Amino acid sequence: MFACARKDRLQARSGVPYLALELRDRTGAIPARAFRDADLLGGRFERGDLVRVVGRVERFRDELQVDVRGISRAQDADPAAFLPVAYRDLDELDGFLEHLGREVHDPAYRTLVERVLGDGELRAAWRRAPCTRAGHHAYLGGLLEHTVAVATLALECAQLHPRLNPDLLISAALVHDLGKTREFTYGAEIGLTEEGRLLGDVTLGQRLLDERSAWLPDDRRLALAHCVLTHHGPEAAPGRRFGSPEALALYRLNALDASVKGALEHGLG
Repeated sequence: MFACARKDRLQARSGVPYLALELRDRTGAIPARAFRDADLLGGRFERGDLVRVVGRVERFRDELQVDVRGISRAQDADPAAFLPVAYRDLDELDGFLEHLGREVHDPAYRTLVERVLGDGELRAAWRRAPCTRAGHHAYLGGLLEHTVAVATLALECAQLHPRLNPDLLISAALVHDLGKTREFTYGAEIGLTEEGRLLGDVTLGQRLLDERSAWLPDDRRLALAHCVLTHHGPEAAPGRRFGSPEALALYRLNALDASVKGALEHGLG
């Protein structure tokens, strides 16, 4: 079982077509060639698919490669076996997420957070998603790790600055990246869904939030939406200005975790 990271249809000097592939799993990559029935085999999968391969490993020009005899798309493969995964224990992070949810005491926000955390399908996607494809937290479980970090910072910030509304800030920190649960696809690499490519995670997240928050009192619903929509910066707001200190705080805390994590991942820590 491998992830197909490259697929090219080439021609040998004799004019016969063959497939040049790169197969990989979490341990590394190996080139592969399919010289027999190249077009037939090539129609069974695409680049980016997880595939089952039958073949023989041979040495060619001092390099190992696979002589492919059979290959097909693997319908039941788990991308977690081929993609990078968070080092931190996801069950532990799930527990922290629920603990942070219990730090929300406003009845309306608390009910919303409980409904979000109680959605099994959403929680499964939350647990799997990365935060980015090539930036910070670019691995399965990265979204959960980032959310816990930002919400923890929000809790600490609210304690240091008691004039902030802690229920709004923590709730916003918990739900600010919900759109990432619908942004990505998983195969040989992390890709983008069509809605992720066309709409982006902020719009997707607000849609998810709208579906779950229509019953909230207007003042709370709008304050939360403002925080979520401006968590990448005030440009999304009318007048390009933050409308609340909680929105500004969320923007700063989100950027802080992303920048620190990025520095550590790129060896700057």
